[in-house]
Amino acid sequence: MAKSPKPAAGRASPNRSRTNPATAHHTDSGPAQGPAGDPADPAARQKAEVQALVAGMPSNPTKPDEHGFAHGVAPKPGVQIAPASRLPGASTLSEANASDKTGGVAPEGANPTVAPLDRVRVDAGGQRLTTNQGVPIADNQNSLKYGVRGPVLLEDFILREKLTHFDHERIPERIVHARGSGAHGFFECYEPLTQYTRAAPFREAGKTTPVFVRFSTVQGERGSKDTARDVRGFAVKFYTDEGNWDLVGNNIPVFFIQDAMKFPDLVHAVKPEPHHGMPQAGSAHDTFWDFVSLMPESTHMLLWAMSDRAIPRSYATMQGFGVHSYRFVNEDGASVFVKFHWNPKYGTHSLVWDEAVKISGADPDYHRRDLWERIESGNYPEWELGVQIFSEEDAERFSFDILDATKLIPEELVPVLPVGRMVLNRNPDNFFAETEQVAFCTAHVVPGIDFSNDPLLAGRIHSYVDTQISRLGGPNFHEIPINAPIAPVHNNQRDGLHRQAIHRGRVAYEPNSLGGGCPFQAGAVQGFVSVPARIAAKEEQGKVRAKPEKFADHYTQATLFYESQTPVEQAHIAAAFRFELSKLTVPAIRTRMVASLRNVSEDLARQVAQGLGLRELPEPLPRALPKPAKPEVRTSSALSLLARPGSVGIRARQVALLAADGVDGAVLQAQAAALAGQGATPRTVGPHVGALNAAQGEAVQADASFENEPGFLFDAVVLPQGQDAIAALAANALALDFVKEQYRHGKTLLVPADARVLLEQAGIAWELPDGSADPGLVPGDGEAALELFAQAVARHRHPEREADPPRV
Repeated sequence: MAKSPKPAAGRASPNRSRTNPATAHHTDSGPAQGPAGDPADPAARQKAEVQALVAGMPSNPTKPDEHGFAHGVAPKPGVQIAPASRLPGASTLSEANASDKTGGVAPEGANPTVAPLDRVRVDAGGQRLTTNQGVPIADNQNSLKYGVRGPVLLEDFILREKLTHFDHERIPERIVHARGSGAHGFFECYEPLTQYTRAAPFREAGKTTPVFVRFSTVQGERGSKDTARDVRGFAVKFYTDEGNWDLVGNNIPVFFIQDAMKFPDLVHAVKPEPHHGMPQAGSAHDTFWDFVSLMPESTHMLLWAMSDRAIPRSYATMQGFGVHSYRFVNEDGASVFVKFHWNPKYGTHSLVWDEAVKISGADPDYHRRDLWERIESGNYPEWELGVQIFSEEDAERFSFDILDATKLIPEELVPVLPVGRMVLNRNPDNFFAETEQVAFCTAHVVPGIDFSNDPLLAGRIHSYVDTQISRLGGPNFHEIPINAPIAPVHNNQRDGLHRQAIHRGRVAYEPNSLGGGCPFQAGAVQGFVSVPARIAAKEEQGKVRAKPEKFADHYTQATLFYESQTPVEQAHIAAAFRFELSKLTVPAIRTRMVASLRNVSEDLARQVAQGLGLRELPEPLPRALPKPAKPEVRTSSALSLLARPGSVGIRARQVALLAADGVDGAVLQAQAAALAGQGATPRTVGPHVGALNAAQGEAVQADASFENEPGFLFDAVVLPQGQDAIAALAANALALDFVKEQYRHGKTLLVPADARVLLEQAGIAWELPDGSADPGLVPGDGEAALELFAQAVARHRHPEREADPPRV
């Protein structure tokens, strides 16, 4: 066998070739072969390891899996190759040169921008004042001038920075839901729901998931009042270990429209009229009622909006609903439909209209204050999450279409299954940074949660993201701390306004081999996969602009809601329509709305017509569906507020203890202690704040007055003992107004024997009109009376005494 010839002098054989060590440091070209990987030269080592990493992926092995229906249903994980060290992923070999600013090397496989909010909390205690660049400020009182009376100089960078930042401190408010309040808390799962869903919050009993919840009104601007008659937003951001899930709903289970195409029209109609900017945060005007009276599908929602549901007592005492039908998807890819319900532990309670109007003047922040004070005092708001689960076969059998957001599923048809509880136990540190900058989106779902074909939901999936980009300044709003998930974030999105993450390495695409294939697609086992099945998505159907026939039944569920209310609740609905429609300036719109209500209830239409001075009822509006399907349920007790008293007694109830000079201080202090012991919030209210002389016991400190805390701000009242105090209050018109408001709004009053004179002075009868006892007037002054008082307060209100118009 012949020997191989020796290589000529000055030429290396191919298998022994060496590259110039300097080539490892070039960034624009390289030799045909990779460097040898000199251990003493990090650049050479890096290039050698990159070469080996890339060579380990000679082709894209996942390309065949991109085709075919089966692969689309169950995508496989992406390919990844482990590098020999961390060198191939480095952006720069200088990353080890640390400083107080750069820190060191990026932690492996981590994204610190999604760490807990501790990383961005700031406490300036004991610290000197600086500019935004960290420069200490010697004088924060004066501008830099040329002499003490001379002109201010342009070079005063401290003044310019301070004013420039101040001038830009506001961001665009939300188009809807601008007025909001939020809090942190947690969701705790009762039992695993793995037979229905693989969603992270529902995987095991006792699992807790951090949440941030934002409550809001819909119509009003950011500075509007809390107690407007309006839908309330109920948005929950679950920070799950598989990403953020936003359950963005309302306190009413249905909506005004069926298709997102009409959402801009609805909002334009309900917002202040564009020619004069009125009314603020109200729907009692021509454009709204003109629109909805021409949209009969709005009727069901109108009944809810005109009911007491639209003026909740507090955020802690209102229900929440996901509104749309969603899907639960389990590990096997099997799916069922689901609707979400939040049921408050404190009961579902409301204000009456007269209260709401007066509260808006005395305390426009009433709901925001209540939420804050409940959490600060340890009376944490709590809700139980319930789900209605049903199959596609169930959905096809219903007389209504489950894709129609103007319809609900009666609990008699599909019971609500309790699956967990949510507790709000921490107020935000900074309203702007958290409550104002939080961004919710119905498109934010996690594996195990999927969408239905609801056409209104489809529009929301697009619109919410689009809105946040405009409002928060760009596509990186997810990096604002309150919006950042607690799950790891790794993708190839880069750049854009206000980018926070500084990514290591040079790979920003997929597939890749330079990064070892990372970040790689998770595949169907771990990642989100859309459910391929879609209700009634038959092969022969094409893309059309139309609605299913069942969507045309606009009145059956409105009738269900009205007939399920108690008589007093029905009276409130009629009064609300009467008020709203009386504010219109175009009589024909009123007539049209009454004609629509005739399709809901002749009784309701007649009451509204009488209140509007219509001597004859107009003909009912023509029905879009002349013969709707027979409803499965005609009345549902679950739709009445009175069916949801709650289970926590008088916790967090605001109870006024009236006082004046001469009050029996010992009794008052004992009452306050007993009420506080049951979790209520007792407050001493007198003619003025501060010390009041007591007939017995120590001086009493009034922390509120009849002027600054009127009666309609409280849930109940305790009348005083002590002849001088009673006489003083009987001669005080504000005190009598306080008592009248409590009585008129159906509140509970504890009335010692001597204090009955206050009722007489206020014109309040001891019995109801039919001669029976008023359950909200509790006589006596001992422990037994106080216990009866607490039981009566837990009812929230005593509608038995209501009259229209009020008797007092």
